[in-house]
Amino acid sequence: MQSLALARSRVPLGLSLRIAATSSNLVGARRLIHASRRVCAQEEPELKSQITERMRAKKFEVTGPARIFDESGRELDPYKGGPSALNKAVHLFFFTEIIRGMWIVLENFFRPPYTIMYPFEKGPLSPRFRGEHALRRYPSGEERCIACKLCEAICPAQAITIEAESRLDGSRRTTRYDIDMTKCIYCGFCQEACPVDAIVETQHHEYSTETREELLYNKEKLLANGDRAEAEIAANLHADHLYR
Repeated sequence: MQSLALARSRVPLGLSLRIAATSSNLVGARRLIHASRRVCAQEEPELKSQITERMRAKKFEVTGPARIFDESGRELDPYKGGPSALNKAVHLFFFTEIIRGMWIVLENFFRPPYTIMYPFEKGPLSPRFRGEHALRRYPSGEERCIACKLCEAICPAQAITIEAESRLDGSRRTTRYDIDMTKCIYCGFCQEACPVDAIVETQHHEYSTETREELLYNKEKLLANGDRAEAEIAANLHADHLYR
């Protein structure tokens, strides 16, 4: 009766259908939909055909444990077409599930292991791997960084601090280049923003420390990392230059 009262009070069609779809009372849901059809047919005849098409295109479902209805309102069996009782009994009696599981275990037992003997064996790393930071130099020995501070501006963690000054020849170079590795999130934005490939992230990832102060990198530490891994850095940049 409450559903019919809502329909007679001209509840909007969309709200009526939502109430019907979420109602646990199938009879009340049907009455509400039929009443909504009558109201719409009286006021706007065009909506009647739209409702009919939607009801034919979609299955009418009511919330509940595995209760599905077709367009005519008949309840469908969700387990129809599944394994028969005889098949279930056969699998249960002969333990076929256990046998299949043990066969998979036996297959993998004779396969070569996927693990490696770290640290004596190490897996391959991509040229784009982002590890420890380093500052590069030109072949002449001059540091590449021009103190544009783009890496400091783009760093989302604000882990980079730069101070610069102008030299006698008019070029700008950094007097301070610090990276707080405890803040760094290894996003690679500093490397992408640098116009001269000065700050890069190497493939070195084994640099755990015992104190926090050891993870505060200054300019000298970063330049030393770049000098030590320059050949590796240049090879990685060359391998990835087609995608940059």
